[in-house]
Amino acid sequence: MTLTLKDVTKRFKKRVAVDRFSMEFQPGVYGLLGPNGAGKTTLLRCICGLYRLNGGSIQGGESPGYLPQSFGMFRELTLTQMMEYLATLKGLPKGEQEEEIRRVLDLVNLSDRAGSRVKALSGGMVRRAGIAQALLGDPEVLLFDEPTAGLDPEERVRFQNVVAARRRKGVTLISTHIVGDVEALCGTILILHQGKLAAVGTAQEIAQLAQGKVYAVPGERESELRGSFFVKNRSEENGASILRVLSPEPQPGEPLAPTMEDGYLCAIKGL
Repeated sequence: MTLTLKDVTKRFKKRVAVDRFSMEFQPGVYGLLGPNGAGKTTLLRCICGLYRLNGGSIQGGESPGYLPQSFGMFRELTLTQMMEYLATLKGLPKGEQEEEIRRVLDLVNLSDRAGSRVKALSGGMVRRAGIAQALLGDPEVLLFDEPTAGLDPEERVRFQNVVAARRRKGVTLISTHIVGDVEALCGTILILHQGKLAAVGTAQEIAQLAQGKVYAVPGERESELRGSFFVKNRSEENGASILRVLSPEPQPGEPLAPTMEDGYLCAIKGL
Protein backbone atom coordinates (compact mmCIF):
# COMPACT_ATOMS: atom_id res chain seq x y z
CA MET A 1 0.00 0.00 0.00
CA THR A 2 1.01 3.64 -0.42
CA LEU A 3 0.05 6.88 1.27
CA THR A 4 0.16 9.81 -1.13
CA LEU A 5 0.01 13.46 -0.14
CA LYS A 6 -0.15 16.04 -2.92
CA ASP A 7 0.09 19.79 -2.22
CA VAL A 8 -1.51 19.34 1.20
CA THR A 9 -2.25 22.75 2.68
CA LYS A 10 -3.81 23.70 6.01
CA ARG A 11 -4.42 27.24 7.23
CA PHE A 12 -5.65 28.61 10.51
CA LYS A 13 -7.05 32.07 9.69
CA LYS A 14 -4.06 33.84 8.11
CA ARG A 15 -1.40 31.41 9.36
CA VAL A 16 -0.32 28.65 7.00
CA ALA A 17 0.51 25.63 9.18
CA VAL A 18 1.19 23.19 6.32
CA ASP A 19 2.19 24.64 2.98
CA ARG A 20 1.75 22.49 -0.18
CA PHE A 21 3.29 19.36 1.33
CA SER A 22 3.79 16.53 -1.16
CA MET A 23 5.18 13.05 -0.50
CA GLU A 24 4.52 9.46 -1.54
CA PHE A 25 5.04 7.06 1.36
CA GLN A 26 5.88 3.46 0.51
CA PRO A 27 5.98 0.75 3.22
CA GLY A 28 8.71 1.68 5.69
CA VAL A 29 9.50 3.87 8.67
CA TYR A 30 9.67 7.63 8.19
CA GLY A 31 10.82 10.30 10.60
CA LEU A 32 9.22 13.74 10.61
CA LEU A 33 11.65 16.19 12.18
CA GLY A 34 11.14 19.86 12.86
CA PRO A 35 11.17 22.51 15.57
CA ASN A 36 8.09 23.33 17.63
CA GLY A 37 5.54 25.07 15.45
CA ALA A 38 6.87 23.59 12.21
CA GLY A 39 3.52 21.97 11.39
CA LYS A 40 4.29 18.34 12.32
CA THR A 41 1.21 17.76 14.50
CA THR A 42 -1.05 19.58 12.03
CA LEU A 43 0.21 17.37 9.19
CA LEU A 44 -0.53 14.18 11.15
CA ARG A 45 -4.01 15.43 12.00
CA CYS A 46 -4.62 16.16 8.33
CA ILE A 47 -3.65 12.59 7.43
CA CYS A 48 -6.02 11.29 10.13
CA GLY A 49 -8.87 13.36 8.74
CA LEU A 50 -9.20 15.42 11.91
CA TYR A 51 -8.67 18.62 9.92
CA ARG A 52 -10.33 19.61 6.66
CA LEU A 53 -7.73 20.55 4.07
CA ASN A 54 -7.56 24.01 2.55
CA GLY A 55 -5.88 22.54 -0.51
CA GLY A 56 -4.35 19.41 -1.94
CA SER A 57 -5.31 15.77 -1.50
CA ILE A 58 -4.52 12.64 0.53
CA GLN A 59 -4.92 9.16 -0.92
CA GLY A 60 -4.58 5.93 1.08
CA GLY A 61 -4.13 5.54 4.79
CA GLU A 62 -7.77 4.97 5.70
CA SER A 63 -8.33 4.28 9.43
CA PRO A 64 -4.72 4.79 10.55
CA GLY A 65 -3.45 3.99 14.00
CA TYR A 66 -2.75 7.32 15.69
CA LEU A 67 -0.98 8.36 18.87
CA PRO A 68 -1.64 12.07 19.48
CA GLN A 69 0.86 14.31 21.20
CA SER A 70 -1.43 14.52 24.24
CA PHE A 71 -3.09 11.18 24.89
CA GLY A 72 -5.64 10.76 27.68
CA MET A 73 -8.02 8.01 28.79
CA PHE A 74 -11.06 7.66 31.03
CA ARG A 75 -9.44 7.52 34.46
CA GLU A 76 -12.05 5.34 36.18
CA LEU A 77 -11.86 2.52 33.64
CA THR A 78 -9.34 -0.31 33.85
CA LEU A 79 -6.72 -0.45 31.12
CA THR A 80 -8.48 -3.46 29.56
CA GLN A 81 -11.85 -1.70 29.60
CA MET A 82 -10.29 1.33 27.95
CA MET A 83 -8.74 -0.83 25.25
CA GLU A 84 -12.07 -2.60 24.67
CA TYR A 85 -13.75 0.78 24.22
CA LEU A 86 -11.14 1.92 21.70
CA ALA A 87 -11.18 -1.43 19.89
CA THR A 88 -14.96 -1.10 19.49
CA LEU A 89 -14.56 2.42 18.09
CA LYS A 90 -12.09 1.02 15.58
CA GLY A 91 -14.59 -1.63 14.50
CA LEU A 92 -12.74 -4.70 15.77
CA PRO A 93 -15.16 -7.65 16.12
CA LYS A 94 -16.02 -8.41 19.73
CA GLY A 95 -14.75 -11.97 19.44
CA GLU A 96 -11.27 -10.79 18.40
CA GLN A 97 -10.79 -8.03 20.93
CA GLU A 98 -9.51 -10.04 23.90
CA GLU A 99 -6.64 -11.64 21.97
CA GLU A 100 -5.76 -8.38 20.18
CA ILE A 101 -5.71 -6.38 23.42
CA ARG A 102 -3.49 -9.00 25.03
CA ARG A 103 -1.14 -8.78 22.03
CA VAL A 104 -0.69 -4.99 22.05
CA LEU A 105 -0.36 -4.73 25.84
CA ASP A 106 2.36 -7.35 25.72
CA LEU A 107 4.18 -5.38 23.02
CA VAL A 108 4.40 -2.32 25.30
CA ASN A 109 5.09 -4.31 28.48
CA LEU A 110 1.77 -3.52 30.18
CA SER A 111 0.24 -7.00 30.44
CA ASP A 112 0.66 -6.99 34.22
CA ARG A 113 -1.32 -3.74 34.49
CA ALA A 114 -4.29 -4.83 32.37
CA GLY A 115 -6.61 -4.82 35.40
CA SER A 116 -5.34 -1.52 36.84
CA ARG A 117 -7.44 1.61 36.65
CA VAL A 118 -6.08 4.26 34.33
CA LYS A 119 -5.77 6.73 37.21
CA ALA A 120 -3.28 4.37 38.89
CA LEU A 121 -0.91 4.36 35.90
CA SER A 122 2.18 6.54 35.74
CA GLY A 123 2.66 9.08 32.95
CA GLY A 124 5.04 6.76 31.14
CA MET A 125 2.55 3.89 31.36
CA VAL A 126 -0.20 6.05 29.90
CA ARG A 127 2.13 6.91 27.02
CA ARG A 128 2.81 3.22 26.43
CA ALA A 129 -0.95 2.54 26.55
CA GLY A 130 -1.30 5.20 23.87
CA ILE A 131 1.19 3.34 21.71
CA ALA A 132 -0.75 0.10 22.33
CA GLN A 133 -4.09 1.55 21.25
CA ALA A 134 -2.50 2.85 18.02
CA LEU A 135 -1.39 -0.72 17.28
CA LEU A 136 -4.88 -2.21 17.76
CA GLY A 137 -5.99 -3.99 14.60
CA ASP A 138 -2.50 -3.83 13.07
CA PRO A 139 -3.34 -0.87 10.77
CA GLU A 140 -1.49 -0.33 7.48
CA VAL A 141 -0.62 3.24 8.48
CA LEU A 142 0.71 4.21 11.91
CA LEU A 143 1.14 7.83 12.96
CA PHE A 144 3.06 8.59 16.16
CA ASP A 145 3.32 12.13 17.54
CA GLU A 146 6.24 12.36 20.02
CA PRO A 147 5.85 8.67 20.99
CA THR A 148 8.86 8.42 23.31
CA ALA A 149 8.11 11.54 25.38
CA GLY A 150 8.18 10.44 29.02
CA LEU A 151 9.55 6.96 28.34
CA ASP A 152 12.62 5.67 30.16
CA PRO A 153 15.57 4.35 28.09
CA GLU A 154 14.46 0.71 28.33
CA GLU A 155 10.96 1.49 27.08
CA ARG A 156 12.33 3.68 24.28
CA VAL A 157 14.31 0.66 23.07
CA ARG A 158 11.17 -1.49 23.34
CA PHE A 159 9.27 1.01 21.20
CA GLN A 160 12.06 0.99 18.63
CA ASN A 161 11.85 -2.81 18.47
CA VAL A 162 8.06 -2.71 17.99
CA VAL A 163 8.40 -0.28 15.09
CA ALA A 164 11.31 -2.18 13.53
CA ALA A 165 9.30 -5.43 13.59
CA ARG A 166 6.63 -3.97 11.30
CA ARG A 167 9.00 -2.08 9.02
CA ARG A 168 7.74 -3.83 5.87
CA LYS A 169 4.08 -4.18 6.88
CA GLY A 170 2.99 -0.65 6.10
CA VAL A 171 3.76 3.03 6.54
CA THR A 172 4.94 4.24 9.94
CA LEU A 173 5.40 7.99 10.36
CA ILE A 174 7.03 9.25 13.56
CA SER A 175 6.90 12.95 14.38
CA THR A 176 9.50 14.06 16.90
CA HIS A 177 12.20 16.59 17.71
CA ILE A 178 14.42 13.86 19.23
CA VAL A 179 17.07 13.29 16.57
CA GLY A 180 18.34 10.09 18.22
CA ASP A 181 14.96 8.36 17.80
CA VAL A 182 14.91 9.18 14.09
CA GLU A 183 18.48 7.97 13.52
CA ALA A 184 17.74 4.67 15.25
CA LEU A 185 14.46 3.91 13.50
CA CYS A 186 13.85 5.68 10.23
CA GLY A 187 14.99 4.79 6.74
CA THR A 188 13.76 8.11 5.40
CA ILE A 189 13.78 11.44 7.23
CA LEU A 190 11.62 14.43 6.36
CA ILE A 191 12.50 17.86 7.75
CA LEU A 192 9.56 20.20 8.12
CA HIS A 193 10.18 23.92 8.61
CA GLN A 194 7.52 26.61 8.71
CA GLY A 195 5.03 24.19 7.19
CA LYS A 196 7.21 23.31 4.20
CA LEU A 197 9.26 20.23 3.39
CA ALA A 198 12.81 21.58 3.78
CA ALA A 199 14.71 18.35 3.09
CA VAL A 200 14.21 14.61 2.69
CA GLY A 201 16.70 11.74 2.69
CA THR A 202 18.43 9.03 4.67
CA ALA A 203 20.28 9.89 7.88
CA GLN A 204 23.54 9.93 5.90
CA GLU A 205 22.06 12.20 3.24
CA ILE A 206 20.74 14.62 5.86
CA ALA A 207 24.19 14.69 7.48
CA GLN A 208 25.71 15.61 4.11
CA LEU A 209 23.72 18.86 4.15
CA ALA A 210 26.33 20.04 6.66
CA GLN A 211 29.36 18.75 4.77
CA GLY A 212 32.11 21.38 4.92
CA LYS A 213 30.04 23.52 7.31
CA VAL A 214 31.10 22.18 10.74
CA TYR A 215 34.01 23.60 12.73
CA ALA A 216 35.57 23.12 16.16
CA VAL A 217 36.45 26.67 17.18
CA PRO A 218 38.55 27.44 20.29
CA GLY A 219 36.59 29.58 22.73
CA GLU A 220 39.23 32.31 22.72
CA ARG A 221 38.67 32.76 18.96
CA GLU A 222 34.89 33.22 19.18
CA SER A 223 35.25 36.94 18.42
CA GLU A 224 36.75 35.97 15.04
CA LEU A 225 33.57 34.26 13.83
CA ARG A 226 32.27 35.98 10.70
CA GLY A 227 29.30 35.88 8.34
CA SER A 228 26.41 33.47 8.82
CA PHE A 229 27.05 30.97 11.61
CA PHE A 230 25.32 29.10 14.40
CA VAL A 231 27.01 27.98 17.62
CA LYS A 232 25.53 24.52 18.15
CA ASN A 233 27.13 23.79 21.51
CA ARG A 234 30.02 24.52 23.81
CA SER A 235 32.18 21.93 25.52
CA GLU A 236 35.46 21.67 27.38
CA GLU A 237 38.50 19.68 26.37
CA ASN A 238 41.49 19.64 28.71
CA GLY A 239 40.15 22.72 30.44
CA ALA A 240 39.76 24.68 27.20
CA SER A 241 36.41 25.83 25.77
CA ILE A 242 35.50 24.43 22.33
CA LEU A 243 32.60 25.65 20.20
CA ARG A 244 30.89 23.46 17.58
CA VAL A 245 30.01 25.99 14.89
CA LEU A 246 27.87 25.52 11.78
CA SER A 247 28.55 27.91 8.92
CA PRO A 248 28.61 27.91 5.10
CA GLU A 249 31.66 30.17 5.31
CA PRO A 250 35.19 29.27 6.49
CA GLN A 251 35.66 29.83 10.22
CA PRO A 252 38.71 29.84 12.51
CA GLY A 253 39.11 26.27 13.72
CA GLU A 254 39.31 22.64 12.70
CA PRO A 255 36.79 21.20 10.18
CA LEU A 256 34.69 18.34 11.58
CA ALA A 257 32.73 15.48 10.06
CA PRO A 258 29.01 16.32 10.09
CA THR A 259 26.34 14.46 12.04
CA MET A 260 22.69 14.08 11.10
CA GLU A 261 21.80 16.70 13.72
CA ASP A 262 24.25 19.11 12.05
CA GLY A 263 22.50 18.57 8.73
CA TYR A 264 19.09 19.03 10.31
CA LEU A 265 20.14 22.34 11.87
CA CYS A 266 21.64 23.56 8.60
CA ALA A 267 18.36 22.79 6.84
CA ILE A 268 16.12 24.68 9.25
CA LYS A 269 18.49 27.60 9.72
CA GLY A 270 19.23 28.06 6.03
CA LEU A 271 22.99 27.56 6.40
